[in-house]
Amino acid sequence: MIRIALLISLLLNTPGLVWAQELNCTVTLNTEQLAAAQKTDLAYFDQLKAVISEFMNNRRWSTDQFASAEKINCTLTVNLIQSTAVGVFRGNAQLSVTRPVFGASYQTTTLSFVDRNFDFSWLPSQPFFYRENQFSDELTHALAFYANVILAVDYDSFSRQGGSVYVQRAFQIVNVAQAVSDNSAWSAQDNSRRNRYWLIENLQNQQVAPFREGFYTYHRLGLDAFANNPVQARKYTIDLLTSIRQITLQKPGAVLLNAFFDAKSDELLNIMIEGTRDERKRAFDLLSFLDPGKTENYRRLLN
Repeated sequence: MIRIALLISLLLNTPGLVWAQELNCTVTLNTEQLAAAQKTDLAYFDQLKAVISEFMNNRRWSTDQFASAEKINCTLTVNLIQSTAVGVFRGNAQLSVTRPVFGASYQTTTLSFVDRNFDFSWLPSQPFFYRENQFSDELTHALAFYANVILAVDYDSFSRQGGSVYVQRAFQIVNVAQAVSDNSAWSAQDNSRRNRYWLIENLQNQQVAPFREGFYTYHRLGLDAFANNPVQARKYTIDLLTSIRQITLQKPGAVLLNAFFDAKSDELLNIMIEGTRDERKRAFDLLSFLDPGKTENYRRLLN
C-alpha cells in the first residue's frame, strides 16, 4: 500500500504507535433552519451526531492498516432543513476531504462536495445496521457511500487510480439503493447531475479516467514535491488542467470536475501565480474556461 509506504520511516520512529480505523471525520449537525418546535430535544440531536461520528470513525472500511497519524481527515456538515415527522428530516450535507502535503504544514483539500438531498429518518431506538449488499436505511447507506468516496479520492492522490476498489464499492452502494429508495440522490434521472449517482458515475467513467491519472500526478509528483521543484509542480498543474479541458468538451458539467474546482481554485491560483508570463497566461485561459464563475479571481494571473 503506497499510502502507508510513503510514511513508513516516520511511523517506525514514532513512539507509542497505535493502529486505528481509517477516518478522522469531524461531524457537524446544523439545526438552525428547523422550526423552533422541531429542535427542542437537544439530547436527541447530540445522540444523532454521536452515532454518525461513531459510524464513520470507528468502523473499519478497508483491510489496510492505518496508524493514528495516517487517518484521513474529513468533515461532514449535515444541515437539517425540515422535519416532516418525528425523526424524519429533509436536509443537505457538505463533505470535505483533506490530506497533508509532504514537506509542508499545508493540508490540501482533495474533495469538496455538496449533497443537496441528504434526507433520512432516525430514532434513538434504531441501530446502525450496515451490510454492503443490503439496503438498511437512507442515513446508514449514505454514510457508507461517503466513507468509500473518501477512501477513493485519498488513495487516488497517492497512487495511480489507487482508489478503484472503493469507487466500485461506492458504485455498488448506489446500485443497491436505486432498487429500493425513492431519494433522487441515488438516481441517474436527477436533472442536475450533481448527486451521489453522478459523482460515482464520473469516478468510474472511462472518459474521466485521465482526470484520475492527473489527480495522482498533481498531488504526488507535483504538490508533494513543490518545495523542491515548483517548476515541475506547475507543469503537472497545466497538464491536469489540459486533461480536464479535454474531458469537459466530451462530458460538460461533470460533477466530479466541478467538485475539483470547488476544492482547488485558490490552490491552483497560488501554484501558478509565481510562474512565467506564458505559464500564467496558459493557466488563466484554462481556468477561466473550466471554472468561469471565478474568472475575476483568476485574472490575478495576468497582473
